[in-house]
Amino acid sequence: MASVEIPSRTTSFPGEPQSVTGARLAAEDFLCVLADVCPPGAPEFWHDILLVVTELAANAVQYAPGEFSLTMRRTFDGVHVTLHDSNPTPPAPRPFHPRTGGGGVGWHLIQTLCEQVSVVPERDGKDVHVFLPW
Repeated sequence: MASVEIPSRTTSFPGEPQSVTGARLAAEDFLCVLADVCPPGAPEFWHDILLVVTELAANAVQYAPGEFSLTMRRTFDGVHVTLHDSNPTPPAPRPFHPRTGGGGVGWHLIQTLCEQVSVVPERDGKDVHVFLPW
């Protein structure tokens, strides 16, 4: 990576449905800055990060009432994303039922696309940490 430091970025959202789009746009802005200094190793890395951020934000809006925050930072070989929400209950996979409207694929996607996933319960909610290649 070039000698230019890419600062981490934290953005807060009110937890309303449009916050999912806001989180995706904030992630895209961070990736644009990062790509100027260090382009992704493969085009799909960019899209995977945006998909994971979208799924994390959608889960926060659906299952954790109130505000959430998104933090993104560059790591040695990837991007570390942390989403903090107000629900201390760890996410759990749900079965996928396409005949009843779908659902249940977000957590599976996150687990599949990320190199590492961890959930840290906090007094005021939880932090979901994911690491993706860049």
